[in-house]
Amino acid sequence: MNIALKEIKKNKVRFLILGSIIFLVSLLTFIISGLANGLSQDNAALIKDLPDGQFYMEEDSDETYNLSKIDSRIQEQMLEKQKDAVAFSIQMGFLNDLDEIQRSVAFVTSSDSKLFEQVESGEIVLDRSLEDEGIKIGDTLTNDQFNGKFVVTGFVDQKKFSHAPVAYISLEDYKEIYRVKEMQLIFVPSDNSTGKMTDLQSFSKDQFLNTIPSYNAEQKSLNMIVWFLVVISGMLFAIFFYMMNVQKIGLYGILKAIGVKTTTLFKMMWTQMLFISLIALGLSVAVSQFFNMIAPKGMPFSLSLELTVQLSIVFLLVGFFGATLSGIQIKKVEPLQAIQQGEV
Repeated sequence: MNIALKEIKKNKVRFLILGSIIFLVSLLTFIISGLANGLSQDNAALIKDLPDGQFYMEEDSDETYNLSKIDSRIQEQMLEKQKDAVAFSIQMGFLNDLDEIQRSVAFVTSSDSKLFEQVESGEIVLDRSLEDEGIKIGDTLTNDQFNGKFVVTGFVDQKKFSHAPVAYISLEDYKEIYRVKEMQLIFVPSDNSTGKMTDLQSFSKDQFLNTIPSYNAEQKSLNMIVWFLVVISGMLFAIFFYMMNVQKIGLYGILKAIGVKTTTLFKMMWTQMLFISLIALGLSVAVSQFFNMIAPKGMPFSLSLELTVQLSIVFLLVGFFGATLSGIQIKKVEPLQAIQQGEV
């Protein structure tokens, strides 16, 4: 270990460059992960905040929730059989405020359940982001397909769907706006599975989220970038230590000639990798968590300390693999040949 630390002191600039690159790559990874989580919550908080369970939609709907229509008889049977089950519908729409400004919302209605806000006809409960835009309790809102008016009776925190604030309305008002009679979905909390239902297709929460086109495409793209950056970090370690090892072939030859084992040389390289990585990742975690605290309120950004620690462990494992892969040449060094070649 002393040899490893002495070499870091001797070649400060080289290791500082590696540490800076690892810091920047890991920080970028953490930031993108925070954006992925934030966008995930902004896109589907309504669904993600539900407990684990099974979602049911019409089998002929081609896994598209807004094309699903649950037969009323099947709905009654399921709700009667599972007392905590709930039937609900979601549709994108618009609301006009007092200044005739049109605002995009996700209208949500449901059967009687604690999992969704229950409102009377003519009332509406909105996501709190609309309160931040100036709408207050008691304001009157309208919809072009609705003959009456909606009175705002309350706000809820972090209820979004497809990046739009949720608007809870009564079943009667929903039917009038969209001219439908059937509900789109049935949700049954976990440990209360109804089993296979005729004409219905079931989904876990993760499976259902992946049927939402915007959510699926968005998360796949961002997660691909995150893992691509992780792979890049491993390649950086491999390339850096490979170049270092090439330059130290003569030194390795001398050390082997005086009896230093190959495993000791590997330990020296691993010590350097861990030392640089831990400092770089520690700084990266601190900066990313600080950004998480000061991020603008309207920015969809959410980065938990648990996630940063998990990604840091992945970075260490990938770095360890990259450094070890580059060190294979150490094992091949022949003392006499390396000494004759000299240290480059």
